[in-house]
Amino acid sequence: MSQIILVTGPARSGKSEWAETLATETQLHVVYVATGNQDVNDTEWQKRIQNHQLRRPPNWLTLEVPRNLSHVIADAHPHSCILVDSLGTWVANYLDMNEETWSNIAKELLETVGIIAAKIIFVAEETGWGVIPAYPLGRIFRDRLGNLVRQLSVISDTTYLVTGGYVLNLRRLGFPLPVVQEDTN
Repeated sequence: MSQIILVTGPARSGKSEWAETLATETQLHVVYVATGNQDVNDTEWQKRIQNHQLRRPPNWLTLEVPRNLSHVIADAHPHSCILVDSLGTWVANYLDMNEETWSNIAKELLETVGIIAAKIIFVAEETGWGVIPAYPLGRIFRDRLGNLVRQLSVISDTTYLVTGGYVLNLRRLGFPLPVVQEDTN
C-alpha cells in the first residue's frame, strides 16, 4: 500500500532537507527524482544542484525527470521510496502548455499517485504567500502550483509545512478546507 507525503513551504525553509530525512528514515531503496533541467551555462544553478547532491546518500538512485513524472511514478517498485524534488520546478517545465493540456497532465499525475504501491514524498514550494505576480506567466505558475499542491494535499497521508527551519504536521494541527469548485480566474 502506498504512502503519500507532501512537504511544502517557502524558499530556503528546509523542505528538501526534511524530505530527505523522511526518505532516509523509511530504510527503503530511495529514488530521488530531480525535476530541474541541467543548464551548464548557469553556474549558480549548478551549485544548487551540487549542494543537493552532496547531501544525499551515495546509494540513492537519482533520476533527472523534468517532464514525464507520472511515468516514473507508475514504474516505481512497491518497496521503494520515491522522493520528488520539486513540484514547483516540474510545473515550471510545463508553462508552455495551454490550460487544457496542463489540466490533463496534472490529472494524470494525481491519478497515478493514487494507484501505485510505493512510498512517495513530494517537495513543493509555496508561491502564494506574496503579492500577485504582475505578469501573466507568473500568475499561471502560481495558480497551477497552488492548485496542484492543494489537490495533492487532499490525497496525501501526511502534509508537512516547513518554514523558518521548523516542521509542522498540518494533518495534526489543522483541518482541511471543504472541497470547492476550482476558481480559474
